[in-house]
Amino acid sequence: MALLGLVLSLGILSGNAFADDSSKLEAKVSKLIGIDYSYGGTTTKGFDCSGFTKYVFDAFDISLDRSSRDQAKQGKAVDKDDLRAGDLVFFDTGGNGISHVGIYLGDGVFVHASTNNGVIKNKLSESYYAKRYVTARRILTNEQYQDIAR
Repeated sequence: MALLGLVLSLGILSGNAFADDSSKLEAKVSKLIGIDYSYGGTTTKGFDCSGFTKYVFDAFDISLDRSSRDQAKQGKAVDKDDLRAGDLVFFDTGGNGISHVGIYLGDGVFVHASTNNGVIKNKLSESYYAKRYVTARRILTNEQYQDIAR
């Protein structure tokens, strides 16, 4: 019983009575949810989509190009059925090729800087995104994935 009390006390002191199962990636992006969209934005004062992905990856010392089109040329192509957390997902939102990017988190969910809603999570299966999905790229090495996204 004393051990249980100690465990609960330590959990309460740390702000969580249970172990935190979130990955470093999830912890990082959860702090950014709700930040406003800002065209050309690359900071917590406001992000555009590729500024957001670059900001998150920079936090882990992983270099990404600045634009979504350029980011879509980095890493290696990955099939939609093989997505894993940390993969970049790309969309054609304007009818002229890749124009939007987000970070896949798993379970069909990705996080991105949306023009109308700022940094937000959505499902790839939502009709708007499902119709506009183009491709995905794997940026993280297996080692980086184990450390950051798993």
